[in-house]
Amino acid sequence: MSSPANPGCTAFDGHTLVASGTLAEVALAVKRALDQAPACTPLIFDDATGQSVEVDFRGSADEVLARLQPAAEGDAPRGAGRPRLGVVAREVTLLPRHWYWLNSQPGGASATLRRLVEEARRNGSAKDRARLAGEAADRFMRVVGGDLAGYEEASRALWRGDRDAFNRHTRSWPKDVREHARRLAAIARDAQAEAG
Repeated sequence: MSSPANPGCTAFDGHTLVASGTLAEVALAVKRALDQAPACTPLIFDDATGQSVEVDFRGSADEVLARLQPAAEGDAPRGAGRPRLGVVAREVTLLPRHWYWLNSQPGGASATLRRLVEEARRNGSAKDRARLAGEAADRFMRVVGGDLAGYEEASRALWRGDRDAFNRHTRSWPKDVREHARRLAAIARDAQAEAG
């Protein structure tokens, strides 16, 4: 089972499934595969986003797992200034009236923007979830199955929510790729149905 701290992941080496589970479980399976066949080139995917997950496989299995763990609070000595919260500074462009409103909120503009983003994430619409699930399935299919016969047709069927066409266009795909793509497509279809 996975959780937000340990998202569900799946690793493929070419068209062959290596492992599926939490990031730690998948990383260990990939580490074993690399130790047995150093020439293999596995990719790990976050099942929720379809994005590839980078893992440093140098050293022992314990060292690989240790690098996956976020640093514990208070591990590093703190200096003066703001606490380390993983904050990333980026540019935001707003109209003057927006800046005025943000700056008048308790905690200032940054705190207000963080609150608004967290609220939007909590209350994310079914349409957002459907879009994200579809993007995750499509991203996985493009990376692992983009060279397979029927990929473009399968992608279009995915976005239409056409299960029969999707299954027809993925029928000739290697078993591991076909089954994982169909699992992700089912999640996307369920989210589309929920969105109405």
